[in-house]
Amino acid sequence: MGAVGIQRSASMGILIFGGSGLVGTALTAALRADGKDAVAVRAPRVGDLKWDPAADATELAAMEGADAIVHLAGASIGDGRWTPERKQILRSSRVDSTRLLVEAMARLQRKPRVFVCASAVGYYGSRGDEVLTESSSAGEDFLGKLTQDWEAQARRAEEIGIRTVLSRFGVILSAKGGALPKMLTPFKLGVGGRLGDGRQWMPWVALDDVVTAIQWAIANPDARGAINMVSPNPAQNAEFTRVLAGALHRPAIFPAPAFALRLMLGEMADGLLLSSQRAKPERLVIAGFRFRFENLEGALRHALGGSA
Repeated sequence: MGAVGIQRSASMGILIFGGSGLVGTALTAALRADGKDAVAVRAPRVGDLKWDPAADATELAAMEGADAIVHLAGASIGDGRWTPERKQILRSSRVDSTRLLVEAMARLQRKPRVFVCASAVGYYGSRGDEVLTESSSAGEDFLGKLTQDWEAQARRAEEIGIRTVLSRFGVILSAKGGALPKMLTPFKLGVGGRLGDGRQWMPWVALDDVVTAIQWAIANPDARGAINMVSPNPAQNAEFTRVLAGALHRPAIFPAPAFALRLMLGEMADGLLLSSQRAKPERLVIAGFRFRFENLEGALRHALGGSA
């Protein structure tokens, strides 16, 4: 895990691997604002830790005493066609990095009390209108199998006595990164529209709610295993398109046919854009978690700066 870039006390607080990403940046800021000792672990050395999972080496001293470890690192699933080479990058950045991290935690003298690892609703595969909860079975497509292997490596932390939470994210809404900025361009140009027939379900979630849910998972001793970190109200793509166009004051009259998406993007079109996951946050709801944004329009307008 590369070299240590800062000095710190024996009481480590919270280590966030992938701290320079969309969720990691927001989570680090929120934890620090709440008075927590949160340290982002990222590739560039910017006053925090530097971590290189490809090096297969660990600075154990840098991790000793951490109360919690959050693992959010992973190559973007939507950057480029899923060639065999790209699939290997996606797999290594998730499965291999998680394996290395758990192996490192196993060698610690003082292990963290909780390990929160990113995951995704892609675990379920494309399931049409079926309502998907944390107890639903896994899918058999590329993302389904990738996510299963990813979670299997994370679950090994339970075997060494660390409470483990698997955060199955949906489409995280933020203008600062993730999927939303890529969606905005065609709408701003006036050529936006639904994808395919528009009936596929999109399990969206506001970035604010993701950050709060992770904080809840860290603090709540009963939180463990898979947790769907998605809004209670998933939207079909046609509805999402309509609401987004309205927030931007743009038309949504140019649908992208499924065959055209497949021609341009190959397997990624079915796995990422046309896939349907009607996922619900059953465990969060049962636990009484309060979402700040349950309404899609409110979440989009907030993500776009309050007034698009």
